[in-house]
Amino acid sequence: MTTLDVLLWVVLPYVTIAVFVTGTVWRFRYDKFGWTTRSSQLYERKLIRIASPIFHIGILAVVMGHVAGLLIPEDWTNAAGLSEDAYHVMAVVLGAVAGACTLFGVAMLIYRRRTTGPVFMATTNNDKTMYVFLVAAICLGLITTIVGSGVIGDGYNYRETVSPWFRSIFLLNPQPELMAESLPSFQIHAVAGMLLFIIWPFTRLVHAFSAPFGYLFRPYVVYRDRGPHDAGSHAPKRGWEKVG
Repeated sequence: MTTLDVLLWVVLPYVTIAVFVTGTVWRFRYDKFGWTTRSSQLYERKLIRIASPIFHIGILAVVMGHVAGLLIPEDWTNAAGLSEDAYHVMAVVLGAVAGACTLFGVAMLIYRRRTTGPVFMATTNNDKTMYVFLVAAICLGLITTIVGSGVIGDGYNYRETVSPWFRSIFLLNPQPELMAESLPSFQIHAVAGMLLFIIWPFTRLVHAFSAPFGYLFRPYVVYRDRGPHDAGSHAPKRGWEKVG
């Protein structure tokens, strides 16, 4: 264990959690009007109709894959009858497809933002920084999937090192030695992911926590017709009306 290992695999994770939680709460309390995607669909619709669904479906699958791989222990899947080889093949195939869709979607979004004049004019420096961190995390995740799958080099079971380390952080019993033993590609991807979550609350990515669930339960809007006897209304008349 080195000082760098402690900083990367103990200090940085807790700094990430602290900034992510407090930053999100601060943004919600003091910047509600800025809690938006700043949609640019008004300026261009053809590309975004393709790129946005592909990106969002892909990133949702990526998140679900990370949740399953990092939070569910290997013993649980073995007890459920899913062997490590079967899990490995499933994780690699689904992860590669989800990562490729996410990368393709974000590449189209960036292309649209760069080539469509009004959309490019509406792009802030904050957006550009967000895209750099987001694309870096996605690309590094794809590289990690390829390396861990055994396509390049030997296969690697990250659920023996990365996953226990991840869970140990939330159990307040950090085990940095596990992450220090993992492959460099997994370490770099983990650092990129933590940096992305540090800037998350201060970018348009906060809209991921907004969902219009209230629309499912709010009452109907009642419209009442104003009859001829209501104030300010009268029955229509034929011909011209006198003005003044």
